[in-house]
Amino acid sequence: MFRVVVGHSDDPDSQNAIAEVLQECSRSLAGSIPQAGLLFTAIDFNHALILQRIQDAFPGIELIGGTTNGEISSILEFQQDSLTLMLFATDEVEIWAGIGRGASKNPALAAQEAIAQAKAKSKSASLPQLCLTFPDSLTSNGVLILEGLKQSLGGHIPIIGGMTADDYTFDKTYQFFQGEVLSDSVPVLLFSGQLLFSHGVAGGWTPISQRSRVTKVDGNIVYEIDGQRALDFYQHYLGEERFAANYAIHALAVFEDQDHFYLRAPNGYDRHSGSVTFFLDIPEQAVVQITDATRDNILSASETSLKNALADYPGVEPTAALLISCAARRRILGTLTRLEYQLVKTHLPQALPCCGFYAYGEIAPLVGGGQTQCHNKTFVTLLIGTK
Repeated sequence: MFRVVVGHSDDPDSQNAIAEVLQECSRSLAGSIPQAGLLFTAIDFNHALILQRIQDAFPGIELIGGTTNGEISSILEFQQDSLTLMLFATDEVEIWAGIGRGASKNPALAAQEAIAQAKAKSKSASLPQLCLTFPDSLTSNGVLILEGLKQSLGGHIPIIGGMTADDYTFDKTYQFFQGEVLSDSVPVLLFSGQLLFSHGVAGGWTPISQRSRVTKVDGNIVYEIDGQRALDFYQHYLGEERFAANYAIHALAVFEDQDHFYLRAPNGYDRHSGSVTFFLDIPEQAVVQITDATRDNILSASETSLKNALADYPGVEPTAALLISCAARRRILGTLTRLEYQLVKTHLPQALPCCGFYAYGEIAPLVGGGQTQCHNKTFVTLLIGTK
């Protein structure tokens, strides 16, 4: 058995919202006891109360999650200021949660502690097949957290997730682990056993410049591309006025190989040094291109992500879908954001449970079997099942 259920409420009262969600989930569980779950909520809820109610309903449940910039489910589709819960009831798959704390002090160590804690709970010799994670986005370096996870798991284990978010104030985000509300942490959920899964990744951003090489960088601050100031490189292709007005939309494509790239979103620049700052680190000597996007391309990418996941699913039919989109996509799409899920659901069985959120950075391999990367401005689809 591998049963996945979803509840979703847009009631602004925390007590009412979690009561509605638990009632919805319990009805769908039909007597099954969930071993694990994912909780995604808006920033303004009473998160401690919500987690306590979940623990009261399902004592000892292996639960992780975090705060969001918007929530998605097959129940209410796209919502703001809501909470959604996905529960897993199974005797075919082992699912264990772990937490790493103090990510700002040592991101790799926090990641390693989370994996070690989850692994230590396993009752079998089965190796992990899949890792889900929703780390803090504001206190630590997502790339270093991911490196720590990969070191602990081995590079061949896919890691899927997203960085927790708030209401675009970039003030504070929260992560959930069982009954705890945390910040500066790395929660993980490890799956092992008879799990089948696939994923898809797409952004909708198209390269518009020549391929060039990052020649001077310090973490997420790029100083030079092809030996010239990064600001001058951008302005050469976009012009000063266009760059100043719209630089945030022109993500940098960072190539993993000749054919595949992940995106890095700019979030500032310095006229004096000529540097451009990005939300996530960029490797030195990386091959890059400036990109552009339209709303239509951004929307169609969510559909592409889902189609790629469906094409790669190794079984007959998935049991559930996890969807993670970028808060920057939502900001650009505005009132069209609801179309992301509506496009996705046209390709899925009507009753398929879906859950997800808008993140401050997405986590997934670019292709099946590839190395997991951190992304900006990207839509990630994960399909899971046992058949």
